Amino acid sequence: MLELRHFQVLRAIAREGSLAGAARALRHTQPTVTYHLATLESHFGAPLFHRSSRGAALTEVGEALLPHAEAVLERVRLAQQEVRGMVQRGTATLSVGTFPTAGALLLPPAVRRLHGHGVHVTLREGELPTLLAALRSRELHLALVFSQPGDRLDLEEDFVVHPLLEDPLLLVLPADHPQAQREHVPLTALREDGWIMGATDWDPCDRLLTWACAQEGFEPVHVMRTDDYGVLQGFVAAGIGVALVPRLGLGSPRDDIAVRPIEGRALARQIGVAMLRTSTVASADRLLAELRQEAERIQAEHRGPGLAPTVTFDR
Repeated sequence: MLELRHFQVLRAIAREGSLAGAARALRHTQPTVTYHLATLESHFGAPLFHRSSRGAALTEVGEALLPHAEAVLERVRLAQQEVRGMVQRGTATLSVGTFPTAGALLLPPAVRRLHGHGVHVTLREGELPTLLAALRSRELHLALVFSQPGDRLDLEEDFVVHPLLEDPLLLVLPADHPQAQREHVPLTALREDGWIMGATDWDPCDRLLTWACAQEGFEPVHVMRTDDYGVLQGFVAAGIGVALVPRLGLGSPRDDIAVRPIEGRALARQIGVAMLRTSTVASADRLLAELRQEAERIQAEHRGPGLAPTVTFDR
């Protein structure tokens, strides 16, 4: 009969590259590791490692078995984590990741309703690369993520992304800007303007802006950097520059700025929920349902220069 320790030995040998290394990592004796490996190989009727003086390398059969072993061990770890959380807190605990704008608008009402069902939510806020890394390492049950033209979500096939809504990126101009009177503004009309951009070179809105401007044959020139959308609106109102901002990040725009869609090119990020395809955490499915309800409410509020119908993610 297969046992978890057989899979632990298989994983340790694969990671350490030798039986001796696996024994040290698992704090076993080498004969114990050898015994468990022999049991596993006997069960499948095939060698799982090529052994030599240089160490141990997976055979073709071993390479086929390893992902299944790792998946089993990971599911056991997640089960222990969830049950221990319930024992310690007396309630289910759900680990959720989010980026700032989605966290501010989508999550609070959904989490409030989840608390009413006896589910405790722990929150991790961060930029997209941080959230994706936490998902891959199974530190989160699910996360609010986004995709946009020119960027693909870096997630393995173990994960599925459930679309929630499309969040258009809109131009923010001073109210007295020459283009502010237009219903839709072409990017080429802002070729000579300076742009207020994100604080880091990684900023997704900046990458999308640069990509879109490149399609029109020019490169945007940044005049200031900030990650605070309130500060950004203040500097736009003062005439320092123009900006491209997600609709969800605008909140209630100031009276001294103009918010306009881009003419002829729909720029948007698609917001959704990423989670394991094989997740059995009931509270994760419940939060997904609550987030969908909240996304529908937000879409209904922001029609027009707001949110368009949901689209499929570009993985």
